[in-house]
Amino acid sequence: MTPLPAPVLVLGSVASIQFGQAMGKQLFGQVGPLGVVALRLGLAAVILGLVWRPRPPRGKRELVLALGFGIAIAGMNLIYLALRYLPLGLATSLQLLGPITLALVTSRRAVDLGFAALAGAGVWLFHAPGAAEVPLPGVLLALGSGVAMASYLVLSKLAGARTAGGAPLALAVGWAAVLTIPFGVAESGAALLAAPALAQGLAVAVLAAVLPYSLELAALRRLPPRTVGVLQSLEPAAAGLAGTVVLAEHLAPAQCIAIGCVCTAAAGAVLHPHPARNTKTEPSRR
Repeated sequence: MTPLPAPVLVLGSVASIQFGQAMGKQLFGQVGPLGVVALRLGLAAVILGLVWRPRPPRGKRELVLALGFGIAIAGMNLIYLALRYLPLGLATSLQLLGPITLALVTSRRAVDLGFAALAGAGVWLFHAPGAAEVPLPGVLLALGSGVAMASYLVLSKLAGARTAGGAPLALAVGWAAVLTIPFGVAESGAALLAAPALAQGLAVAVLAAVLPYSLELAALRRLPPRTVGVLQSLEPAAAGLAGTVVLAEHLAPAQCIAIGCVCTAAAGAVLHPHPARNTKTEPSRR
């Protein structure tokens, strides 16, 4: 059988994670946002642990890296709390500002100022006169998720330099699950163990974590990470589509243009890396 082209794998990852997040938002009525996070990370940790069978960290450095990596992954899941207030496309666009900022602050070239201005224009369009009111708590939670995603990129580079394969990721997701499951239990209690919630939570874990991680890993064997990053910059657009199809969240024309601005800024930041930047940095995984 002829393997799928690597770009198709990346686009599959982008679509999978956004439709998985849309399904997670559908689950809010049963277990709430914190419950969804607990199910997503808890079940993903079990699956990734079985697949990669990671050994315990050896030494203080590996332990600190695994803990920090897990904290960043847990922080990225603030996006689910933001979805209580925001449409999926808007929340994902705001989240992507974290990696965009990380990419741009390492370079002082004029072209990067243009990308920053383009991202800023996208954010302004979400708040332009006549646009629907955007709740501040949702904006702050999405931006907080973006900060965690930027931290994830740095820690992902360090973890990837130390160990090949997905063992560091499995350890980090396991620690993120330990950090978040108590909050999900406090919010939803025994509802997390109901068969419908577990079944949909498993689907969210596979679509929004296990499957995209695996597709990215396969694509990175055949594509430069920079190319993968460019394709991943389409995530806000995929989120807007998933929000429309799964959640009936219809965006105004200005909001669609705003998502386009953020996607373009993200792609530009990846395509024009700082000369000193390590081109082997892995793309973001949420």
